Amino acid sequence: MSKISNKGIQEIKKILDDATSDPITGVPGLFVSITNNKGDDLITYTSGYTGADATEKLSKDSIFWLASCTKLITTIAVLQLVEKGKLALDDADQLDSILPELKSIQIATLNDDGNISLKPKKNRITLRMLLSHTAGFGYSFFNKTLKRWSELYGNFDFEINSDHYPVLFEPGTNWEYGVGIDWAGEALKRVTGQNLGDYFIENIFKPLGVKDASLTPNEELRKRIIHMNNRDNDTGKLTVGKQPLSKVFKGDYENFFHSGGAGLFSKPDEYVKILSTILNDGISPITGAQILKKETVESMFANQVPQFPNLGRKGIPDANPSLTNPIPDIYPQGDSPQGWGLSWFLTLEKGDTGRGKNTGFWCGLSNVFYWCDKEKGIAGMIASQILPFADANVLGSWFKVESATYANLE
Repeated sequence: MSKISNKGIQEIKKILDDATSDPITGVPGLFVSITNNKGDDLITYTSGYTGADATEKLSKDSIFWLASCTKLITTIAVLQLVEKGKLALDDADQLDSILPELKSIQIATLNDDGNISLKPKKNRITLRMLLSHTAGFGYSFFNKTLKRWSELYGNFDFEINSDHYPVLFEPGTNWEYGVGIDWAGEALKRVTGQNLGDYFIENIFKPLGVKDASLTPNEELRKRIIHMNNRDNDTGKLTVGKQPLSKVFKGDYENFFHSGGAGLFSKPDEYVKILSTILNDGISPITGAQILKKETVESMFANQVPQFPNLGRKGIPDANPSLTNPIPDIYPQGDSPQGWGLSWFLTLEKGDTGRGKNTGFWCGLSNVFYWCDKEKGIAGMIASQILPFADANVLGSWFKVESATYANLE
């Protein structure tokens, strides 16, 4: 089963067209791309417009802010250095020498009076903790303690430019989604002497034939970035809003932080070239280039946090309602244990959509979602540009598209 039937393709197109039929109360535009472990383009389809009040149709040339989907690319890059012996997953001494700022980072607690108290941490941070979100870092829009911290001391969600950015618990003792992979990207920069964007191009994008992907998009790419849309929480209506990474749109890259956690601009059909490479054990089925060893890819699908089987059920509050809706469960599957691999959430059991066991998936704040199902050899991405995160319309479309994909494989 390596392709989607004609019936399935028409069904997926209708799902997108229905979702984008009203760009104000629905979704302005959606871009879907689905591939397999052979690198085949099973479907690439766009529907709708480039923004809530735009007249320009969304196209296959449209560029999206992929936000946290960047984390997979950074993880691949870091694991390449692990393979070469330049970084180690579990060597706290090495990480302290590369990122000495981590030694003095403290644990933050939000007090009842609205102030923040700090205490020194006892545990040391490892690279594995950064990649598996057990180091204690978070995001201010997902965590009320860090939201208050950002009000008092500044926001570092997309720029780790402070050696005082706190953690939320003793490293290794809990799970919290956050900026850990930004720190991992900074470690790569210091070890290689290359900024992250250049490293991506040289070691991942060019070998895999990935085009139109950048942390620092040039003028030609910037012209193709589509609008960010904001949904009013009361009326449910969308309006075109501001882009979160404002420096990018000015082309202001002097002293620019290359965010390994959220900085990538690209297209779904380019991103899935990377997913097909992962499905094919680290070797591009298109170019033949190998970017990771098979055993490294296997480690990405290995649950790094079996001690936290309910990590997605902790609930994510809407600490900043303009950026995220409340999320009671990251991927509802009853009481099945949940996992986290090296870079992504793992659905350890089969999914209702038809996805196989141990499927890796993740998303971006701008309501971009991808999945990578090694058991069945299928991967895909569905992308919009809407805030706040966890938009019901996009989530529903993702579920329907994924379900239609598996139901129509042949």
